[in-house]
Amino acid sequence: MRAHVQEIVLDCADPAALVRFWAGLLGGTPVDRSGDWSYVDPPESVRLAFQRVAEGKTVKNRVHLDLAVADPDAAAREAVGSGAARVGDVVTDEQGSFQVMRDPEGNEFCFVTG
Repeated sequence: MRAHVQEIVLDCADPAALVRFWAGLLGGTPVDRSGDWSYVDPPESVRLAFQRVAEGKTVKNRVHLDLAVADPDAAAREAVGSGAARVGDVVTDEQGSFQVMRDPEGNEFCFVTG
């Protein structure tokens, strides 16, 4: 049996707010299925879903998204204006560049090139 990724689900406190942040980054129309579940279908990407959980985020994510962009610094500046936060500076090595970020609820993700 082979499976395929149908959606990636992020636990959060406010699904309706977080889906709007991610839709702003990736495109797509935010959908609030209920007060506890929202999702977005970004163009040419897998669905991102957001489910309300009682506990808050306390440690680093075990999984994060890498978002391909032409310019990690420019993407980071735009994301900060939408509620994200930078973690450190842009890192460049022989593979390309990346900028670690946190979404408005603290979930880590990266803008990457290369």
